[in-house]
Amino acid sequence: MDVILLDDIEKLGYKHDVVTVKDGFGRNYLIPQKKAIIANRSNMARLEEIRKQEAAKEMKLLGHYREIAEKIEGQLLKIGAKAGTSGKIFGSVTNLQIAGALVDQLGVEIQRKKIEMPEQVKELGTYTAKLHLHPEVEASIDFEVVQE
Repeated sequence: MDVILLDDIEKLGYKHDVVTVKDGFGRNYLIPQKKAIIANRSNMARLEEIRKQEAAKEMKLLGHYREIAEKIEGQLLKIGAKAGTSGKIFGSVTNLQIAGALVDQLGVEIQRKKIEMPEQVKELGTYTAKLHLHPEVEASIDFEVVQE
């Protein structure tokens, strides 16, 4: 079944991509959740018009995303976490905490779904997260997990 994605879906595709999925996944999950529509002729024609409008909007935002990437590049965030004596933290650091630290320390607001964590952060130390701001703009941010 071919569907047109209405949202970015991890490991499947970006918004407005035409992808092939299994019939049950499309019929029982994507379409009822309004995450996709069937890729028929009328919807494909609408998709072309929507893509033109979205491209115009994205070109306006591309400069903004590049400014954010330049501001973030080379910065070091400090994230406090409760840890034991061995340096192992209680719980883990998530992309939600990175997004909060970006707002607090650098004044940059980024959606948490655009932040990709390198691995599970469960110890004190320095790590790097990738930021997928735009299909053409990616940045990375270093963060240090310190004991509170």
